[in-house]
Amino acid sequence: MSAPLLEIRDLHVSVEGKEILKGISLGLEKGEVHAVMGPNGSGKSTLSNTLMGHPKYQVTQGEILFKGETLTSLKADQRARAGVFLAFQYPTAIPGVSVANFLRTAMKARFGEAFQPKEFRKELKAAMADLGIDESFATRHVNDGFSGGEKKRHEILQMRLLKPELALLDETDSGLDIDALRTVAEGINRLRGPERGILLITHYQRILNYVEPDRVHVMIEGKIVQSGGKELAHTLEAKGYAPFEAKTAGSDTSHREVSATPAKEA
Repeated sequence: MSAPLLEIRDLHVSVEGKEILKGISLGLEKGEVHAVMGPNGSGKSTLSNTLMGHPKYQVTQGEILFKGETLTSLKADQRARAGVFLAFQYPTAIPGVSVANFLRTAMKARFGEAFQPKEFRKELKAAMADLGIDESFATRHVNDGFSGGEKKRHEILQMRLLKPELALLDETDSGLDIDALRTVAEGINRLRGPERGILLITHYQRILNYVEPDRVHVMIEGKIVQSGGKELAHTLEAKGYAPFEAKTAGSDTSHREVSATPAKEA
């Protein structure tokens, strides 16, 4: 039996000496979409940044395995070349750099000698057409003056061209109106498939009305306190996080692990 695409084992992470993640364990297979949900300050963005290798986040215990190989010692650029992609909650503007030049440089770094410059323009044009993005988008400066929806669509375009095996989407629905949310969700659904796993990190249930997850994990205070099927997201929508926060406060399961294999659905 092959190893999971992503396996996180008892992950503890600290930032400037303060422990944020307190024993995270989960597994994600190719072809699956998992949603990590939790209130603000629960550690969701810490998880995504740690998986991508941000140097600010120190792994103090546990392992991160990608296709059975450890990621922990690899830098962010090495993880990206290996096929890990992070869509940021707040994408940064890069004035003076066009979208086309940015994407061409990223693809060259990702694919190395396999990247064919003469094919780039054709592939970019096809990707924008597939995602419903106007061709003029390629000449604009990266995220400079972009609306919230345009920033997120640009990241979906990056994912389409870079073809990562593991996509980490950190609150990609943040700040989007309903039309932009639908557009971004359509892009995510176009890119899901048997060759890719997606970890969708979100505060709200609303994006899951459009992107149906295979599994949902509830994170509270740096711990995954419950995992289940898509129905768990609807429970959160109806009851909020308060019942889970109360359960955590009244227990001593601060280092509880959740099996990577589906157990009883919530």
